Amino acid sequence: MFWSKTKDVVHAYNDKTKCFVTMEDTLLGSVLNNLIWCGKEGSNETFTTHSDCPKWDACEDNKYNPVRSFWTQGSAKFAEAACGDATVMLNGSIAAPFNDSRSCFRETEVPKLNSTKVRKLTVVLVTAKTPVSTCSNESLKNLTQTLDSNIIYECKEVSETRINECASNNDVSCTNCW
Repeated sequence: MFWSKTKDVVHAYNDKTKCFVTMEDTLLGSVLNNLIWCGKEGSNETFTTHSDCPKWDACEDNKYNPVRSFWTQGSAKFAEAACGDATVMLNGSIAAPFNDSRSCFRETEVPKLNSTKVRKLTVVLVTAKTPVSTCSNESLKNLTQTLDSNIIYECKEVSETRINECASNNDVSCTNCW
């Protein structure tokens, strides 16, 4: 499962259901998840705090931010390996769920989805009580234009409450949640 700005929802759901595999569930992803590391010119030390290392988007070029570089490369390989029917959870509580240029999903994963391996991409637009975005959102139209035209696109608006209910109900199959 891919995600953008829905990390907590995705992992809370997946921790309970074990329905999907995320990048963070892979060996390297699980080891390096939530870690920060960097070096500094003239030092042999490895720094591991927010105050010592650049923020995610502090560098124009990913190669100068080791954490972002790792996740960008790992996400590219994860997307290249995707097969069958893929799912992404996007945040329906923001105005443009797909248009953030800092998003690994938008910038790295979508372009790497291969239509010879991936048949369909289902967008689960996670909404609050009063959704800001719907499946007809302009940014999601951009997703359909960016996505390989041979990959079937589907979008479903699903409340975060419904996702949490599904995660807590062992009788609901993975595909019946949305």
